[in-house]
Amino acid sequence: MINLEKVSKSYGGRIKAVDAIDLVVNRGEIFGFLGPNGAGKTTTIKMMTGILTPDSGEIRINGHDIRREPLAAKQSFGFVPDDPNIFPRLKAIEYLRFMGDLYQVPTDVRTERIRSLAGRFSLDEALTDRIQSYSHGMRQKLMIIGALLHNPELWILDEPMTGLDPRSSFVLKEMMREQADSGKTVFFSTHVLDVAEKICDRVAVIDRGHILYCGTIGDMQSQFRKNGSLESMFLELV
Repeated sequence: MINLEKVSKSYGGRIKAVDAIDLVVNRGEIFGFLGPNGAGKTTTIKMMTGILTPDSGEIRINGHDIRREPLAAKQSFGFVPDDPNIFPRLKAIEYLRFMGDLYQVPTDVRTERIRSLAGRFSLDEALTDRIQSYSHGMRQKLMIIGALLHNPELWILDEPMTGLDPRSSFVLKEMMREQADSGKTVFFSTHVLDVAEKICDRVAVIDRGHILYCGTIGDMQSQFRKNGSLESMFLELV
C-alpha cells in the first residue's frame, strides 16, 4: 500500500530532515509513525502526499509513483494534516460539498456519507455554520469527514487526535480499526504513545531523519528483552 525506498529530504541544502529511509506499510493494518518533535514525521508525510518533493528516492502509494502519477496516487488516499486550517468563510456543508466535487463523489453517495460521518462525530447540527465559528476540535473533525468522503483505500493522518474530545477520539479509533479490518490501511503519526500501543498493528520510530525501528510492539519487546511499555522502549530508542 505504501512503499518508500531510500527517500531523503534536506532543507537549505544542509539539514537532512529525512535520510534515505525505507518503509513498507501493508494492506489491512493500522501503522503508527512515532518520533519526537523534529524527527522527520511530518516531512515524510508531506512527501508521501505530494506536498513536498523528495531530493532522492521513490514513493509509491497503492502502486502509483507519487511524482509520476500524482492524481492516481492522491485519489487512493484521504489525508488529514496536523493543522486544521481550512476556508473559514465557507459553511461546513459547503466545504464538504467541495471535497465531494474534488473527488467526484456522486451526490447521493456524498449526501449519505456526510450524514453518517457527521452523525458519528456529533457535527450534524453545526454543518450550516461557518467554519470560522468552529473550535479547533470541530475543524479537526470536519477535516476528517472531508478526507473520508470518497471512502479511500488508505488514510494518512498527521496527529489526527490533536484537539479532539475523548468521545471523538474514541470514535476515530473505532473507525480506524474498522478501516483496517475491512482490508484497507491506516497510516498515522502521533505523540500519544498509549494510543499507538493499543491500536497499532505495527509501528515505526523515526528520529533525526532515520528509522530506528519498524515492526510490531511484541517484536520490539523481544528485541529489548523486556515486557516494557511502548513509552519506555520509545524513550530508550530516542
